[in-house]
Amino acid sequence: MPPLCYFVRHGQTGWNAELRLQGQADTDMTDLGRSQAVRNGRRLAGQIASPGDFDFVASPLKRTRETMELIRAEMGLPPQGYRTDPRLMEVHFGDWQGFTYPELEARQPGSTAARFQNKWGFVAPGPGGESYQMLLDRVKPWFEAIERPTICVTHGGVIRTLFRLVEEMPVSEVAAMDVAQDRVLRLKDSRLEWL
Repeated sequence: MPPLCYFVRHGQTGWNAELRLQGQADTDMTDLGRSQAVRNGRRLAGQIASPGDFDFVASPLKRTRETMELIRAEMGLPPQGYRTDPRLMEVHFGDWQGFTYPELEARQPGSTAARFQNKWGFVAPGPGGESYQMLLDRVKPWFEAIERPTICVTHGGVIRTLFRLVEEMPVSEVAAMDVAQDRVLRLKDSRLEWL
């Protein structure tokens, strides 16, 4: 059974607001995204009496690192006292990164249909493209190696894989689920719960 963990999706970015496929592009948070991170830090501060007992780990992308640093500051901790792990990076959207679905359709009509038919298994075209299943295969060894209470700042795709790993949620539901940027996900006693 994994130890107590809290997972946070990074705060909103400009590309989130524009509904652009972000993937592993290194984008900046908006003011709203920073305020979401601060609120999540306050929420965690209210949940955790001894934050020194926790491991802090984030995806190495700047939106997750900034979110983590804002969270740690709200918890009364030095902002830089965490580590990063590349396995926690978002699913890679290959050549689609930076585009909206309407833009992709305008360039190549019908090109996005396959993703909507099989969102879990679809691999975006171009170098580095991944499916959610490939992302799960990347995240699983990290998840299975967690040994102590952990606070993790990551991405929507990674959080989706957790629902598949922990609760065995059907892939159609996992792929379609909304992952909030202003809430904290708690893993306790092998159950996931939004706070």
